[in-house]
Amino acid sequence: MNFNATFIGQIVVFAIFVWICAKFVWPPIMEAMQARQKKIAEGLDSADKAEKDLELAKHEAAKKLQEAKQEAASILEQANKRAAQIVDDAKGEAQEEGKRIVASAQAEVEKEVNAAREELRGRISELTLAGAEKILGSEVDAKKHSELLDKLAAEL
Repeated sequence: MNFNATFIGQIVVFAIFVWICAKFVWPPIMEAMQARQKKIAEGLDSADKAEKDLELAKHEAAKKLQEAKQEAASILEQANKRAAQIVDDAKGEAQEEGKRIVASAQAEVEKEVNAAREELRGRISELTLAGAEKILGSEVDAKKHSELLDKLAAEL
């Protein structure tokens, strides 16, 4: 091997180049690579954390949905109970109203029957007087015989 000055010069220049690169170029490149590596690691950690948060949020949403379903079922059950109670109350009130109407109608019928009886008694008294007048051929004094007529009307 023949070493000449060019080869030694190239070795010296290469050594200076390596020293300059090691001193001035390599550290910023290494810092940039480490910063990039750190950023990627942080991004992966954030993604893992976001995935865990998403899973937790899904779990919480499912839990809240289940609670809402239970609450809705409870409200629906209470509403059904209240509706049944309202229907029962309405039935009771309707029955009471029906009884009251029937009692009122019976009282009205009895009142009308009594009025018809009284009218009939009065009419019978008049007819009896008229019949007695025709039979006797003279006028019968209603005032004089009112006690007798009242007794007769009461018997009818």
